[in-house]
Amino acid sequence: MASSSSLLFESILTPLLLLTTFFPSSSSLAGAVNPPFHPRDVLPLLPRQLSWPILNSLHSAVDLLPTFVGAASVSALSSNHTLNWKGACFYENSAWVEFHNKSGSEFGGGTLHIKMSKAHSWTCMDIYVFATPYRVTWDYYFRAREHTLEFEAWEGKAEFEYVKRKGVSIFLMQAGMLGTLQALWEVFPLFTNTGWGENSNLAFLKKHMGATFEQRPQPWVTNITVDDIHSGDFLAISKIRGRWGGFESLEKWVTGSYAGHTAVCLRDSEGKLWVGESGHENEEGEDIIAVLPWDEWWDFELNKDDSNPQIALLPLHPDIRAKFNETAAWEYARSMDGKPYGYHNMIFSWIDTIEGNYPPPLDAHLVASVMTVWNQMQPAYAANLWNEALNKRLGTQGLDLPNILVETEKRGSSFDELLTIPEQDDWLYSDGKSTSCVAFILEMYKEAGLFDPISSSIEVTEFTIKDAYILKFFEDDPNRLPKWCNDGDTVKLPFCQIRGKYRMELPGYNTLEPYPHMNERCPSLPPKYSRSQNC
Repeated sequence: MASSSSLLFESILTPLLLLTTFFPSSSSLAGAVNPPFHPRDVLPLLPRQLSWPILNSLHSAVDLLPTFVGAASVSALSSNHTLNWKGACFYENSAWVEFHNKSGSEFGGGTLHIKMSKAHSWTCMDIYVFATPYRVTWDYYFRAREHTLEFEAWEGKAEFEYVKRKGVSIFLMQAGMLGTLQALWEVFPLFTNTGWGENSNLAFLKKHMGATFEQRPQPWVTNITVDDIHSGDFLAISKIRGRWGGFESLEKWVTGSYAGHTAVCLRDSEGKLWVGESGHENEEGEDIIAVLPWDEWWDFELNKDDSNPQIALLPLHPDIRAKFNETAAWEYARSMDGKPYGYHNMIFSWIDTIEGNYPPPLDAHLVASVMTVWNQMQPAYAANLWNEALNKRLGTQGLDLPNILVETEKRGSSFDELLTIPEQDDWLYSDGKSTSCVAFILEMYKEAGLFDPISSSIEVTEFTIKDAYILKFFEDDPNRLPKWCNDGDTVKLPFCQIRGKYRMELPGYNTLEPYPHMNERCPSLPPKYSRSQNC
């Protein structure tokens, strides 16, 4: 009996093959040189045991990301108005925009003309996404001819002027129909809370980052002596299944961080151990900053966290610990307790450069289009994630995403340049200061004196999790680590893994001395994630 996934592919492919049999591309009719099909196009029709290993080698979750091919400009306003590119199916393509006023509206509408030819087979298909700051749509094409996409009316003067100056952005799904379906099959389980989901996250990180995930000997939970944990000790956490496991896998891929969440230890005046965490889910399901007793936090991680977290304790170096001002740290922690997680600046610690932070096929054009989609689907959520932060960078207030893009272009700048402007720790958002999980810890370090004497020239909201654990703040003498640290493991890590089936990796751990304006202009491209000197 065929599996449900095989039936799904067959139900899609069978009518597609019938259509392309009766309606072959015009280029194939003219020259009679194109093959009737490409082997890759019909792989899913073969037995699963044969086809899926091949498809898995050809496509991956990142094939869900469209590639920017260019912007089609307005034909009447440009002597060189035609955009030309090579597609995944059709090898010769061109596009241009024609203004009209079929709707009789004040600013009219337009037609996007797309001319396609030279398909590599009868059975292939190209999928495209089309975007302006005000809309995103998509279409697919399997016939070689001139196609049109209608914009009945522009969204007022702003979209009319934008398209007149910048055109309509075009994105290609490089993997085609079948590759996109295969990519969906790979990305879907990343977010499922199953063994399949966990294995998918491990496979994704191995494939795209070179992670190893070597299994540790049991026990996979350390018998901790809490007295050996001190204020300022750092907790690096890697979730590998469920909603947060999938999200963290994508975060790790784009930033190069081998952990996806963090927390910090604090002792009060009576010696009781607490954990400070930005990203704690409260009873209402909101992600907030919280300071919790160690026993409560540790019990949750052992018995209730279904993401199968791998957790490491990174003890501070004695010299760094001697500088740690507990009073100042507690004052900061209490001032942030209960405030929302720092969604406002979450993506800006990742994007530092125009081109050096986007794993292909990601780029700033795609980021802008994704933002546009979210802006239409969840305007309040989108505003929380990036609109306020982008307004900060422009020195404006209250602009929505389309007007942010228009304002940026009016100033002679670009969206990719806007994204690279460093975040400022003292920026106040509508709900106060905004700190992600790692920014909350590093701001505490800053308040506690660990970045002195260069504290005023450090913006910790620009740090990723990797940027934090490579700081030369942590214990470098294995003889000073607690006796229970890595107990029973044949491999002695330079930090203490306290939970997890797989041995944690933190490349570059504890190697970089702080310097002014660090991490404000750093590239982060896989698989090596090399950083330039003094970036």
